[in-house]
Amino acid sequence: MTRPDSGGWLAPAFAIVAAVTALRLGLLVFNRTDLFVDESQYWLWGQSFAYGYYSKPPLIAWVIGAVTALSGSDSPFWVRAPGAVFHGAAAMILAATAARLGGARAAIWVAASYVTLPMATMGSLLASTDTIMAPFFAAALYCHTRLVETRALRFALLAGVMAGLAVLAKYAGVYFLLGAGLGALFIPALRLGARNWTALLAAFGLVILPNVLWNLNNGMATASHTLDNVRWVRDAKPLNPAGMAEFFLSQFAVFGPVLFAALIRAALHPRAAGTGRLLVFALPAVVIVCLQALLDRAYANWAASAYLAGTILAVMVLLDRPRLLKLSLAVNGAIAVILPVLTLFPALTLGRDEPLLARYLGQAALSRQIIGFAQAEGGLPIVADRRDVLADLFYTGQGAGLQIYAPRPAGRPESHYQQAYPLPDRLSGPVLLVTEVPPVCAGVPVPAAPPFDLAGGSYADLPLAGYVIDAECLHAP
Repeated sequence: MTRPDSGGWLAPAFAIVAAVTALRLGLLVFNRTDLFVDESQYWLWGQSFAYGYYSKPPLIAWVIGAVTALSGSDSPFWVRAPGAVFHGAAAMILAATAARLGGARAAIWVAASYVTLPMATMGSLLASTDTIMAPFFAAALYCHTRLVETRALRFALLAGVMAGLAVLAKYAGVYFLLGAGLGALFIPALRLGARNWTALLAAFGLVILPNVLWNLNNGMATASHTLDNVRWVRDAKPLNPAGMAEFFLSQFAVFGPVLFAALIRAALHPRAAGTGRLLVFALPAVVIVCLQALLDRAYANWAASAYLAGTILAVMVLLDRPRLLKLSLAVNGAIAVILPVLTLFPALTLGRDEPLLARYLGQAALSRQIIGFAQAEGGLPIVADRRDVLADLFYTGQGAGLQIYAPRPAGRPESHYQQAYPLPDRLSGPVLLVTEVPPVCAGVPVPAAPPFDLAGGSYADLPLAGYVIDAECLHAP
């Protein structure tokens, strides 16, 4: 079987991806939203190198730490800038795979389609583990494609290394191994042979070994948090068909309506699509997360790894329907422009009671009020019981010279801050407690400090307040 002509795609694909990436970085300079709770946490992790962190594997922290160190700036732009670049890289790698499977035309459409996916747009606005995983997962797919073509040992090793790096970005990278295994099971052409499987798995294992050892030495912290997300493993619950339907429908927004419809068509008619070798990498994540949503709950981005191979698959299904490809690009392209433009005007309400982007506003303003009050009271230590408040306090409060703590956990830590910054049991004297629940000390309610201005942001509807309280009261069981 001869391979389609794959020449002539590189220059036009690169021009499209480079233009979109440059536009995203240019608009990101003027982004006026605050760092979201996860972004601030990733930044904090990036201040110290480790092989693992409380809730995620380490690669996103390494990337943010390296970028902010090299740039000499911890501004939100530099925390978020890797996103556009990583998605651009993923688009080019997927295009290279598409060129080998479907020719130059497929490669150009894949590059344009992926770089404008709604999930790529969001991942270029907010620091995300999905984004850091994307180019490595895409590279593992490319190496797998070359391995199937050549049976060369070097591609088995490279596929294992890239899959390992994908897992170091997000544990969902393991879907690559699942896809490769399903392909070997059901598609004879994808059977790699014992030598190549051994090399691939050995390379994969060596790459992820430091994180495995870190987890073993830290009470399986990241693995335990992953089980917390998959709560049905620990606590059985009634089935949630509405949640599964909501997750499934949300994928039309994550991947784009036309492309997701094409993916469904490919799943229903795999032989007609002629792309079963890609379906084994795209379908499992969607099916597994649908089951997770049925058993408990699932966030819309949990199947993001499906849309790397899924983009190639959907484009190849639609290659003989150019009008649908153009419609897809128009819809996703419009979203790719609208979302970053909205971040330039985050207080925009469009007739609503709160700003459209209220979720990404108010964090820094609250932190500055808390820090200002603590400094005015002689540098009081700060204790906060909300993860989002703590996350921004560490980010906005860098260099303020204040001690910031989470309450001591009663059992297993429930956040990175309880794990790494618990209130010292020997701390005494007054502290500033930021909480929603008015505290009581020695049976007497503690009066609140001057109220915070919480209007117009993510905390607007919360009864958050500050209380000057003796640390001894917080040590009491």
